[in-house]
Amino acid sequence: MAEVIVAVPTFRRPRGLKRLLDALAEIETTAMVTVLVADNDAERHEGFDLCGRIRAQGYRWPIRSVIVAERGIAAARNALVAGALDDPRMQFTAMLDDDEWPEPQWLEALLREQAKTGADVLQGSILFDFETKPGAWAVPFDGMSDIRNASGPVAMLQGAGNLLMTRGALEVLPRPWFDPAFALGGGEDRDFFLRLKRQGARFAWSDEGLAHTFVPVTRTSLKWALARAYSIGNSDMRVFLKYAPDAAARAKELARIAGALLLSPILFVILAFSANRRTDALRRLFRAAGKFTALIGRQYNEYSVIHGD
Repeated sequence: MAEVIVAVPTFRRPRGLKRLLDALAEIETTAMVTVLVADNDAERHEGFDLCGRIRAQGYRWPIRSVIVAERGIAAARNALVAGALDDPRMQFTAMLDDDEWPEPQWLEALLREQAKTGADVLQGSILFDFETKPGAWAVPFDGMSDIRNASGPVAMLQGAGNLLMTRGALEVLPRPWFDPAFALGGGEDRDFFLRLKRQGARFAWSDEGLAHTFVPVTRTSLKWALARAYSIGNSDMRVFLKYAPDAAARAKELARIAGALLLSPILFVILAFSANRRTDALRRLFRAAGKFTALIGRQYNEYSVIHGD
């Protein structure tokens, strides 16, 4: 019987965390589950307090919670990994964000795919539940449509929401597992996956390991989508620069940025008749701008603002 710790970082989303904990109480699994919550809000600690109330009411699973005073998603994720590794029984750590919740068969599907592939880290598909569904213009943007792949081995994963990690995968990396340099700007998950890959870790996807994510109306505007594109470009470039790429790699990336900055405005005009194609030109423009500003040393802190509750 597998021993699994379900790890949840949270920050000022008590309603979302309650929805997630309620869904975890209903999953159908033969695994021995422990829930571990890291509340990144030392001032209000609503998530920590919620866990205490649920524990007192007789929650289905053992539930532990900690307050992480150091601000940022990397600090919360690191506290969760440290807490999981402190439990000698833990074989797997699953990670869900506080705006997500699993389907009943979620954990069994992830464990089944892990046994089938022998992967060190797996990601499950994520279905987007919109408060207000955006129009056709949103199709090309990240964070605006379901994240799905066919089940089986994959070369790279797409984010730290809805993961299953083996104990061995976490033990192979030195602390901190998630680089605090990406605490508020994002990219800590991409950096984590790159470091694992350099250690020889194998990745896989489980399309049946389904989780949902709630998307509030504040994350469905064109303004937010463009800011998100800028943020991804900025964090991707910061991760790229962390590993001191050689001159050839820098020149190649700079050429790509210059091409996008020059051609995207032209494509926006040419493709003006098509809502999703013209906004895709804008997406490329903002993503390239984010990369360029990272090149000159500027950081965009996307996660300093919280959406949803």
